[in-house]
Amino acid sequence: MRCCHNTAPAATRVRQRIAVNQESRPSVAPAEPRMRTRVTELLAIRFPIIQGGMQWVGRAELASAVSNAGGLGVLTALTQPTPEALADEIARCRSMTAQPFGVNLTMLPAAAPPPYEAYLDAAIAGGVKILETAGNVPEAFIAKAKAAGMKIVHKCTAVRHALAAQRRGVDAVSIDGFECAGHPGEDDVGGLVLIPAAARRLQVPLIASGGIADGRGLAAALVLGAEGINMGTRFCATQEAPIHARVKQLLVDKSERDTNLIFRTLNNSARCVKNAISDEVVAMERRPGGVAFAEIHHLVAGARGRATLESGEVENGLVWGGQVIGLIDDVPSCADLIRRIVLECRERLGAGSAYFQ
Repeated sequence: MRCCHNTAPAATRVRQRIAVNQESRPSVAPAEPRMRTRVTELLAIRFPIIQGGMQWVGRAELASAVSNAGGLGVLTALTQPTPEALADEIARCRSMTAQPFGVNLTMLPAAAPPPYEAYLDAAIAGGVKILETAGNVPEAFIAKAKAAGMKIVHKCTAVRHALAAQRRGVDAVSIDGFECAGHPGEDDVGGLVLIPAAARRLQVPLIASGGIADGRGLAAALVLGAEGINMGTRFCATQEAPIHARVKQLLVDKSERDTNLIFRTLNNSARCVKNAISDEVVAMERRPGGVAFAEIHHLVAGARGRATLESGEVENGLVWGGQVIGLIDDVPSCADLIRRIVLECRERLGAGSAYFQ
């Protein structure tokens, strides 16, 4: 099957040759004024911009670049094959930035669960002070992390789940609208409603996630009641993201209509970029009688997706991406991306906004 290509006129899309990924180096904080929200105060960062934990992508090159630019970079624990490898990646990231960074620990049902607690122990031993969690995290894990001085940001897709996380003692909530990449839940509520619905009921700081790529998105999130943003897909299309240049160009080329929702019939909806593989999965799910996961496992296996990110053979495996691909027109450095987001946000809100010092 062929993928659905962007039909927008070529002149409206910025195309560029993407530089070979370069390892991030510690850098001087940008000259833009610091922003102040409860999120920046909680996480000790310059701007309320968080790089979400992404499987195979949340590595030291990207996390350090985001942190050096004034945001919060995040390593993905389960990208590393073992807790010991995570410890090494934490040390590598620390050698590349003196700024705060976090570790993502996503806990989903599995026939053979990874040693989650050992990964948490590795993050604690590595001196990481910010933990991004997702999935069904046991209360004992939350207590252990907090006893180690960690700040916990829990990611969820519904107000009821956000309130449950707040009751369990997390320090902030990141809420994913229906636009997001990965798993948007089954409620199908977009960020324009979900963010203020959560903001009016939570006492802990709220971080908006899904569909955000620029300063307009940051400004909108703040106006809707969030105090920061989380970006995944947008940070994949940066020079420091450790994925193949052809995958980054795919994100530039596609439009907001070029995503698929897979696993809908399995009550585990997931959003990815349209390509031959995701088209095939959708077609199989739409067959009379549906499809069993075992029948599509070979198409959606994580190892196959990882190989796609590394090889750049963009039709051979799943490429995770949200509807925000329609707002991505280039592949800047993380520093340039964050700088222009902040400047555009200040322009939209006004230089006298209380969010800027």
